[in-house]
Amino acid sequence: MQRDFSQLLNQKFDMLVCGGGIYGAWTAYDAALRGLKVAIVDKGDWACATSSASSKLIHGGLRYLETFDFKLVKKTLAERHMLLQTAPHRVWPLRFGVPVYKKSRIGLFRLKCGLTLYDFLAGNVPITQKHQHHSKADFIRHFPYLDPNGLIGGFTYFDAQTDDARFVLELIDGACSAGAVCINYCEATELIEKNGKISDAILHDKINDETLIVEASLVVDTTGRWSSLFQEDKEGYRLTKGIHLIMPKTLGDEALLLTAKSDGRVFFIIPWYGLTLLGTTDTNYDGDIENVPITNEDISYLLSEANQVLKTVNWTEQDIIGKFAGLRVLQQSNNDNPSRISRDWVLKISQNGLLSSIGGKFTSAREDAAVIVDTLCEHLEIHAACQTFGKAFPWLSNIDYQALLDISLAKAQQLGIDKDSALWLVKRHGNRITKVFQLCADNPDLAKRIKPELPFIMADLVFCACHEMVMHLDDLLRRRIPLLILAKITSEELEYLAHITAKILGWDAKKTNEELNRCLQK
Repeated sequence: MQRDFSQLLNQKFDMLVCGGGIYGAWTAYDAALRGLKVAIVDKGDWACATSSASSKLIHGGLRYLETFDFKLVKKTLAERHMLLQTAPHRVWPLRFGVPVYKKSRIGLFRLKCGLTLYDFLAGNVPITQKHQHHSKADFIRHFPYLDPNGLIGGFTYFDAQTDDARFVLELIDGACSAGAVCINYCEATELIEKNGKISDAILHDKINDETLIVEASLVVDTTGRWSSLFQEDKEGYRLTKGIHLIMPKTLGDEALLLTAKSDGRVFFIIPWYGLTLLGTTDTNYDGDIENVPITNEDISYLLSEANQVLKTVNWTEQDIIGKFAGLRVLQQSNNDNPSRISRDWVLKISQNGLLSSIGGKFTSAREDAAVIVDTLCEHLEIHAACQTFGKAFPWLSNIDYQALLDISLAKAQQLGIDKDSALWLVKRHGNRITKVFQLCADNPDLAKRIKPELPFIMADLVFCACHEMVMHLDDLLRRRIPLLILAKITSEELEYLAHITAKILGWDAKKTNEELNRCLQK
């Protein structure tokens, strides 16, 4: 997967997708699989905004049952089931515990009803994917770090987890392989109309400072928070902010869904890459969309709520390893409570023909993207059915996952790669892992971890830099490998990684220093 801005020259595209997050990626991949001429651009990196700032979950959304979004929950649970089958390297099972205390907002009976409905909406799933009730003693055995005072029992239920940035990247790679032109750091600065309809777009290459005009039958806006720059109706959506904190390892292999005692909002404590992901908040936002702040109030809220239920830790700001913020795009609503606004999706069609994706969820983006491409096909009078449902992910084509896992673990042991890192390598790269292994075979030093406490080896970094359209250092260290949020990297360590990257990408000393400063400012 290599970037080539010249691929946009002298072509007329059926579809130009503006925005390389989860909705843009699925749209481009779907359209390319149907044989359409597709280009997708993003003014930053792939998944550089909200799509790499999620809770890393593929889930139905248990809490949406409270707002009676049954249709949305059923839709997302169906997608969860499909993704577990078609992308076992990318999406893996994760059970959640829900403790019930004497003063809990939702008691045992009501929670039991909700979980029963959640399982029902999931359809005919194995017994291992259904909820289970636990007595107080049994629940504490599952989650020994919980405060037992006032606990009367709890439940565990089934959902799934992913690495959101790599999920998007794999779809972009799949779109490239299917014939789409995919260019990051390429901004659509203007949409040109002829006879009242969009016919062209002015694109600016932010890497080489070049500009060109691209002709497209339809333009799709999947830019999320930047959608107002394209839309005639500037009030078509609203934004809410969610932040997450990376904390030291606390959990085993199960997560927690908790209810904040201060305001009743739901938040998660989730194992991720051997550490703990704490979040999210859900607050109205009308500030700077380019630089979303994480305030002291945001941090205090999450730490305070977590500390009220975790007896074995007393987290402070000094314990925070990393943090990130994202903005959700929601349909316009008069409801002041962000958590009560529907997460469902709508396709907005402007008078000038612009298709804008508004709202939605990471989990259900595939089905929504299919609607976008169906609309394009109808416009072009093309009869081509969606192929993404049930299709193996690009990095797992024609491979049995369990066989790949067994072979990879055996090979990793031969190469001196520790088991935990090897497991993550399979999840991160799928069948491309053989190329990572070859790097280790050629240079055994690349089998070593980048940071002792994290399951990433040097060969992973080298491979990503070579093959995953890395333009800037933070592309590599935040989204290809999330080191910038999973570790407190010293300036010396960052400089070492920058020089390795510079050798691979051909950066001179000036460019390398610019990239270092760019990362330090993140």
